[in-house]
Amino acid sequence: MRLSPVILTVVIASLAYATPPEMAFSRLLPAAPALAAAMWPVLPTVLLGTVCLLLMIGLSLVFPDLGTWWTCAGIIAVTVAAAYGSHVRLQRERTLFHVRLVADAAQHVVLSPMPRRFGLLEVESLYLAAAAEARIGGDFYEVVDTPYGVRLLIGDVRGKGLPAVGAAAAIVNAFREAAYGEADLVDVARRLDASSARYNAAFPPDGPMERFATALLAEIPHEGGRIDILNCGHPPPLLLTRGRLRVLESAAPSPLLSLAELIGDHYHVDSFDVAPGDLLLLYTDGVAETRALDGEFFPLAAWMRRQPPTPPRDLLTALHRDLLRYSRGRLDDDIAALALRLGKPEPDRARQRFS
Repeated sequence: MRLSPVILTVVIASLAYATPPEMAFSRLLPAAPALAAAMWPVLPTVLLGTVCLLLMIGLSLVFPDLGTWWTCAGIIAVTVAAAYGSHVRLQRERTLFHVRLVADAAQHVVLSPMPRRFGLLEVESLYLAAAAEARIGGDFYEVVDTPYGVRLLIGDVRGKGLPAVGAAAAIVNAFREAAYGEADLVDVARRLDASSARYNAAFPPDGPMERFATALLAEIPHEGGRIDILNCGHPPPLLLTRGRLRVLESAAPSPLLSLAELIGDHYHVDSFDVAPGDLLLLYTDGVAETRALDGEFFPLAAWMRRQPPTPPRDLLTALHRDLLRYSRGRLDDDIAALALRLGKPEPDRARQRFS
């Protein structure tokens, strides 16, 4: 691709030399520096334009009636414009590079790298931003090891752009503190709601709709055997256990974050039995709402049911691949997912962990 301007120059010059002057292929020479501006720096673009100008002068010595001066003027004008276009493109590329660095830094603040193993619990994460140049959006997740067990958070802020990122950061930071300080998941949820409400008060949404977030809190004790889930309007997790798929639906809904003051802070925690080797998938609605070209949603439950017992990393790799294939690479929403595989419990080690 980078040699295509040179190849185009050689092809045009060869055709101009090998064909009758009436065909006037030489008039296409200004196209070469124009193409170079899309992929080359300024100096090589100018040099190619100079080569095209010299080729045109050389062809005029062989074919005097080519309209040399008009073509030479065109080459000079296009080369000057191409050099300016190359300069502007390089400036924008540098700006985009710095923006990406800032986005990467923001991603590490909101979605900080986490260990792939917490005791005998294997964890893997996936994040895909819907915007082509974005690194992060309104989806968020976090996993922390606490005295009460391994606690997980996954959620989705309504809206997009920097306000959604800021709201996600406020929720994740509150979770990192509350997960260690609160013994009950209900109290953790209340602190997340308070943090989300404070952020929305400080940075009100632009439109008339309230800014809220769905979230799912989960806790797996160190001794294993169960998972406690508090679901604030979030898609239910999927549990693959002994070849069977269970949808971990909540018996009673809990209020979405930042809406507890309006509809009441009545939180409900559900407990589900789990066994070593079980695979758990937590995800945001962008996964289940990925659409094919015909508008059909991605069949997540059926897809999960077909998966073999596999490490969490392989599960999310397959999910990533199949989502892109199903949507033909066109994601309409941000996507976040956590995959976990439970190991055999070690009670003595768990009790000593925070003693």
